[in-house]
Amino acid sequence: MKTRIISILLSILFIISSCTKVRPLNQVINESLEFSVMQYNLMTAVMKEKPGQLPRTVDADGKLKTENSYWWTSGFYPGCLWYLFEYSNDAKLKDDAMMMTARVEQEKYTTNNHDVGFILNCSFGNGLRIAGDESYNEVLLTGAKSLSTRFRPEIGCIQSWGSSGKWQCPVIIDNMMNLELLLWAFKNSGDSSFYKIAVSHADTTMKYHFRPDYSTYHVVSYDTLTGAVQARQTAQGFSDESAWSRGQSWGLYGYTMMYRETKLDRYLKQAEHIAEFLINNPNMPEDKIPYWDYNAPGIPNATRDASAAAIMASALVELSKYVSQESAKKYLKVAETQIRNLASPLYRAEAGTNANFVLMHSVGSIPSDSEVDVPLTYADYYFIEAMMRYRNLNIMKRN
Repeated sequence: MKTRIISILLSILFIISSCTKVRPLNQVINESLEFSVMQYNLMTAVMKEKPGQLPRTVDADGKLKTENSYWWTSGFYPGCLWYLFEYSNDAKLKDDAMMMTARVEQEKYTTNNHDVGFILNCSFGNGLRIAGDESYNEVLLTGAKSLSTRFRPEIGCIQSWGSSGKWQCPVIIDNMMNLELLLWAFKNSGDSSFYKIAVSHADTTMKYHFRPDYSTYHVVSYDTLTGAVQARQTAQGFSDESAWSRGQSWGLYGYTMMYRETKLDRYLKQAEHIAEFLINNPNMPEDKIPYWDYNAPGIPNATRDASAAAIMASALVELSKYVSQESAKKYLKVAETQIRNLASPLYRAEAGTNANFVLMHSVGSIPSDSEVDVPLTYADYYFIEAMMRYRNLNIMKRN
């Protein structure tokens, strides 16, 4: 009942907002970035009183829930601070970004977590790109070496979770996002093993994760002896054969990134195919904020996932730079709709609320009854990134 009421309210608000005068998107973006600066200044004031912790989401009472640096989302909050410093050039934000980035440095030695790429690239990677701190090079290179230890040559992939009675060597579509750290390490060290691992993982995933319509399974488990596919399943989506929305966005973003870093045409084609699946999906809502699964029961009253929209928008803005003018226009139209609606009162919190996160209405895992219709730190990260990418794209066009 609660989900149905929320869905109806969102639909009504969307209709109302559609009937009002449309503001220029650049104005919407600048205002939302200013709002994000304000929220994250409030967030940082809280986090300074929680040594060693990083924001994750909210608990059942709506209070801030944090984790230590090992948790897979730990790098997103420092990454948000770096993006907001890039936007504002506020020295305080730079200091805060450096402080919070330091909290995840120990993960450069982690070899039992495939998300080292998320943790370090979003924090130290953005810090190096934006502030140019050369000391960050060592952290990123050490982290890339640690991540590489999870590569399974007989399979051709970086192992995600640990083995269990259910899965021998599980690989999740999310893992595409960790390859960016390896490609950075290749470019900055000259060690071709990083490149080979990243390409092998991307190629194997492209071969075995995707269905003929270019939707992706969440989990593919491989036989550790033969390398053959043992199982294709979904852990966080509706069913094994459904299209879990955030997983589709991870795939789109991952192959767009792989094309940027390698310039291999097969990755661009894969990204375009995934984009077409998403854009033309009959269950994509009018406001382009996906349901938590494109095959979720209860559509059109199913729960939305703002994080899936934010990741997708960021990927589409980047993908628009590599494709034909016609495709670019189509991709940007969708991304613009997503950014505009995420920035609206339907999805963006009021100042000082939402435990100081920017976005509301994201979903972690409905099958596990975990993080349902809550703010999530990675939703904020990719929303801010999408806005920065769009803003920078416009700056490039004007120049």
